[in-house]
Amino acid sequence: MPLMPVHFTAGDGAKPFQTWVRLVSTVIGPDLHGDGVDARPPPANFGLIAILCLTAATALLLIAEGHGAGRRGDGTMALLLFWSGVGILVIPISLRIAGPRVARGERFFLLFLLVEALFFSKILHSPTSFVGHDEFLHWIAADDLLTARRLFLSNPLLEIGPSYPALEILTTAIVNLTGLSIFAAGTLLLAVLRGTFVAALFLFYEKLTGSARLAAIASLVYMGCSTFVLFEAMFSYESLGIVLCALIFAVEASSRTLAGPPRLKAVGLIVLLLAALAVTHHLSAAYAAIYLGAVALLEIMHRDGWTRTEAKFAVFIATVAVALPILWMEVSGAHIANYLGPIVEGGVKNVLGILHGLLSTHRVTETASVPHQPFGVRLITMLAILLTAAGLATGFFRSLALATPRERRTGWLAIREILGRRWQDSRLVFLTILAFGFPVSVAFRLSGGGWEVGNRMGTLAFFGVGLVVAVSILHYWQRRRPSHGWRRSAPPLALVIIVLGGITSATLNPIQGRYKVGADDQSIEPMGIETARWTKTWLGPGNRFVSDRINRLLLAGYGRQDVRLAVSQGVDAGRVFRAPKLDSDEYWALAKGDIEFLLVDLRLSTNLPVLGFYFEPWEQKPTTPLSAAALLKFNNIKGITRIYDNGYIVIYDVRGLHGRF
Repeated sequence: MPLMPVHFTAGDGAKPFQTWVRLVSTVIGPDLHGDGVDARPPPANFGLIAILCLTAATALLLIAEGHGAGRRGDGTMALLLFWSGVGILVIPISLRIAGPRVARGERFFLLFLLVEALFFSKILHSPTSFVGHDEFLHWIAADDLLTARRLFLSNPLLEIGPSYPALEILTTAIVNLTGLSIFAAGTLLLAVLRGTFVAALFLFYEKLTGSARLAAIASLVYMGCSTFVLFEAMFSYESLGIVLCALIFAVEASSRTLAGPPRLKAVGLIVLLLAALAVTHHLSAAYAAIYLGAVALLEIMHRDGWTRTEAKFAVFIATVAVALPILWMEVSGAHIANYLGPIVEGGVKNVLGILHGLLSTHRVTETASVPHQPFGVRLITMLAILLTAAGLATGFFRSLALATPRERRTGWLAIREILGRRWQDSRLVFLTILAFGFPVSVAFRLSGGGWEVGNRMGTLAFFGVGLVVAVSILHYWQRRRPSHGWRRSAPPLALVIIVLGGITSATLNPIQGRYKVGADDQSIEPMGIETARWTKTWLGPGNRFVSDRINRLLLAGYGRQDVRLAVSQGVDAGRVFRAPKLDSDEYWALAKGDIEFLLVDLRLSTNLPVLGFYFEPWEQKPTTPLSAAALLKFNNIKGITRIYDNGYIVIYDVRGLHGRF
């Protein structure tokens, strides 16, 4: 008898723990409850499609008005108009795409509409010319190709660029066929690429999951990637590279169910796409090699291993994906390690520094000149990160369960199948694991110096994030006949916030405004452009110039000048401009070097650079603006002549120093 109370007491104490375990298992467990989400969808609602098209047009008009207000200096009105337009564009279309009973064709069309509208909103920032730093680099390369009619011309501003000329080849082909300018041809090409990407992405997810709704939601989630709206829509080689990646992934996933000659034809198409990718973009080629290599490894690890035909095809494709970029690097002489190595190394050091609390007080001041985003914009970014993390937590095991045979998707039995290496689709397994590259990319983005690494990492990780979050929404948050109203309304709103987060995190200030120091696209303005054009008209093209980061882009693009990053070996341009006076080393470099002209922008002395540097990203971060006296020190040096002065920008001819020693 005395044992009875003890027994009941122990049982009562265990109940809260068991309840907690059941709750956690319900939240993160592998149960799938939304398999019938695509059953008998109604026909496309053309009336609603027309209304959403009109809504998108109205939103773009508001965005254009927002840019106009920004150019006039009306910051408050610019924010109101721009973000109102973004909200009107994203919210209704996203809600309709994610709806439970929508025709497959309607989802596909609305995805296409949203992507092209977002691209057009990016074009509205600068509708007549390129303004992005990378866009200038590829514009210069395309112009060189049109002028010289040959490939692999040197580009001192992007030394690795000439080894990957695919974007320039396509653009100049359009120019030659149509007579359009490089800007118009490039914009047309990018519009096609944006549509191709979202189509390939949708078909990729649909082939993996068998659900048009899940594929549409996963594609929407991918738009929450910080690189999607701006970085992957620029006139730059990664914009073409990521499209080729998506096409390769989609074709490879579709070929899985083929056999015989159709399978061989699909493999041949994949090889051709991999060959095109190898000469397009080094990092995108690495993405494809990582994905296909991981799929091949999982196929080998499968319990049946090499006995499966699929494993043999996967290994062959992975071998080609790894071999072709390496072969191209050997043939073209591209030195990827020298280009990407310092970026990765710097990013890792910054993350480790944060983890160990070793960042100095100087590091804190590096971003002192960076303008703060409005509170609402930062709030959306943070909410998007948190909601994405919640989707990963509740979708991870459910996504793994999708990779198992349907009859085995019963509770944790599905995970036992995965651990027993009996998955049905290696692609789903890898994409699920890949999704957890997202928190790693966020850690890099928050580290300042690792921002670029995190940004590029997110591009690949979001292929997995899109799948896992979509599975979470359909199979947990919106499972069959949800018992609570908030389960019907909250997930679509969360999806909208994730998409908006991709816009808010894409850039510090997406609104066109007045000139800012060291702000890339915000520093491109008519005065600098006209100065660059003056050099082409009155000095002729091909003169050797050094200047700051922004003006050398303008000189190379609009002026067609031969811009250099350094005055001579070991003496970079920033050192010459920053020095209070011209010391013997700098004087000797100018006299013995081949630099002909210096362009000085006195506006650099008015403020700290927005991006934290005036000349090169690796320079010591300034804590005070450049001295105007230091910038004008060339006035009093014999042999240096001031040939141009508009009050802010001065050009000095230093050819008088040549031959003095």
